[in-house]
Amino acid sequence: MEQYYLLGNEAIAHACLESPVDFVSGYPGTPSSEVIDVLRSHSDRAYYIEWSVNEKVALENALAAAWCGLRALCTMKHVGLNVASDALMTSAYTGVTGGLVIMSADDPFAHSSQNEQDSRCYAHFARVPCLDPSTIQEAHNMIRDAFALSEEFGLPVIFRPTTRICHSKGDVEMGDIVQSTRRGEFKKDPRQYVVIPAHTRILHKKLNEKQPAVKKRLVELGYNTCTLKGKKAVIASGIAASYVQELLPDTISFMKIGAYPIDEAWLSGFVQKHDMVLVIEELAPEVEEQVLQVAGTANVLGKKNGYVPYEGELSPQSVAVILTKAGVLSANPYPAVSPVQNLPPRPPILCAGCLHRAAFYAIKRVFKDAIYPSDIGCYTLGLQLGVVDTTICMGASITVASGIAHAGETRDIICTVGDSTFLHTGIQGLMNAVYNGADITVVILDNRITAMTGHQPNPNTGVTACGIVSPPVSLDAICRACGVAFVETVDPYDITGMMNVLRDAQSRKGVKVIIAKQQCVISARRAGVKRGKYRVDAEVCTGCGICVQFGCPAIEMEDEKARINELCSGCGVCAQLCPSGAMMREGKR
Repeated sequence: MEQYYLLGNEAIAHACLESPVDFVSGYPGTPSSEVIDVLRSHSDRAYYIEWSVNEKVALENALAAAWCGLRALCTMKHVGLNVASDALMTSAYTGVTGGLVIMSADDPFAHSSQNEQDSRCYAHFARVPCLDPSTIQEAHNMIRDAFALSEEFGLPVIFRPTTRICHSKGDVEMGDIVQSTRRGEFKKDPRQYVVIPAHTRILHKKLNEKQPAVKKRLVELGYNTCTLKGKKAVIASGIAASYVQELLPDTISFMKIGAYPIDEAWLSGFVQKHDMVLVIEELAPEVEEQVLQVAGTANVLGKKNGYVPYEGELSPQSVAVILTKAGVLSANPYPAVSPVQNLPPRPPILCAGCLHRAAFYAIKRVFKDAIYPSDIGCYTLGLQLGVVDTTICMGASITVASGIAHAGETRDIICTVGDSTFLHTGIQGLMNAVYNGADITVVILDNRITAMTGHQPNPNTGVTACGIVSPPVSLDAICRACGVAFVETVDPYDITGMMNVLRDAQSRKGVKVIIAKQQCVISARRAGVKRGKYRVDAEVCTGCGICVQFGCPAIEMEDEKARINELCSGCGVCAQLCPSGAMMREGKR
C-alpha cells in the first residue's frame, strides 16, 4: 500500500480504479463532480465513462450496465438523487448482477446547493444499503467494499460522502489499479426486469427478505463499531464521528455508524447498557430515530430535544458545544473566537466578461417591471442584479414562469435558464408551456458548457466527457420542435442587438425563446481566445459611474475616474454603455 495526500474525491476515484470499475456515468454537481473528472483523466482507462444529460439518465444507464454484469458507478449530488429517484426506487426491486454504486454527495450548510436534504433518507426509503464515510481513508475503503456488497446482495448501494469529505485533503493508503476483464452480457429474465404488478409484488417481498442479512453483513464489514466504557454513550455518524473521536473522554462509550440499515439487535444491545445516549449526526435524525426505537430506559439526547441542530454543517467546535451541553465534556476545550470586524464583504460574483451579466443588463432595460423566474447555474447570481425572482430546482424557471402566467399575472414574465440546465430538465417545461398556451419569454443563456460545477461538457458543447468530438445539439431546432414559433439567437455582447430582440419578443404573445449565445469566458481563455483588453481614456471619462454600476469586476473607480483592471476579458460591453466614449480597446486612440 502506498500513501498519498489526496482530495477526498480523488481518493474515491482511485478506489474505483482499484475495484475495478467498468462503467461510469453521472451529472456534474458540487461536491461530487471531481470523481468523474479524475476518472476521465486516466489515459489508459479500460472503462466506459460519460457525462449524462441528467441524473435519471445517468442512473438508468449505470443500472443497465450492472444488469449486464459490469461494475457501474453513478455520481451526482444530493438534489440529483431527486431526479434519479424514480429509477432508484425500482432498481431495488429489480436488483443488479454487477455491482452498482450510486454516489450521492450531500452538502450540509448548503455551500453550493438549494437545500440540505439527507441521502440516507432515500436509502431508508428504497431499502438499499448506504455507506456514510467519516474520513477520507474510509471513503476510499468504502467504495471498494460497496461494489462487493452490491454484488453479494444484488442491490444498488448508495455511497454518501459530504462536502467536508469530498473537498478536504488527507493522507490515503491506496492499492494498485486493476484492469477489469469483465464483458457485459444481458441475460433475459422478464420476471426480474419487467416490473409489471404481478412481478413487482414478488420482487418487493424478496427485497424485504434481504434486509436482515444486509444488516448483519454491514456490522461484519466493520463500519458500524462500538466500545463500552461507562453508563454514558455517544453515537455518531459520518464526519461527526471523527469530530467526536477527537474530543471524547476515555470514560464514555462510543458507537460509530458508517453503514445503513443498522442491525436493531446489535444497536439495542449497546443502547440498553447505558443510562444516557447522545446521538450526533448531520441533517436528518436517521440514527436517532432508530436509537429511540430500541432505547428502553436509556435517556436519548439529540435533535428531538434540542441538543443537536437539524440543519447546517457540524464542526469540531460545534460538536464540542454539544458534548458540553450534554454533560459529556466538563468544559468546551476550544477558545471563544470572535470574527474580525469590518472586513469588506466578498459575495460570489459573475466573472468579468460573463455573458450572463450582459444578458441580464439588457433584460432589465427592456423588461423593466417584469417577473424573473430563473434556474440553477452561474446565472443564479443575477439575483445581485435584480433579475432573479425565483430559483427552485433544475429546469424549473420555465415551468414556474408558465405557472405564474396561467395564474393571471398581468406583468411581463421573462425567465432565464442555462444551456445544460435546459437540456437537463427544461425541454419538457418548454413543451408544456407551448402546449398549454403560456405567455412567457424564455432566455436560454448558452455558454456552451456546464460552467458552475467545473466546466464539464454537455450535449451542447460538441465533445464528450472523454474529449471525443460529438455533434452538438441545436438549441434552436429543439425549441422549434417543441412548437415555439419565435426563436432568435443573439450575441449578448451586442447590447443593442440583444435589446432589439427582447423588444420584439415583448411585443408578441405566446412562448418566445431567445438564445443568448457566447462562450464562457473561462472556457474561451483556456481555448486561447484573445479579444484584446479595454482601457479608459481618463481625459474623456466624466466619472459618471455608469460603467461601474454595470457590476463587472474589471471596472473600478480611481481618483473619481473609471479604470479597467487586469481582469478584463475584452467583451467590449462597457464601451457600448459609456455615454462619453471613454472606453476603448488597448492600442486604439
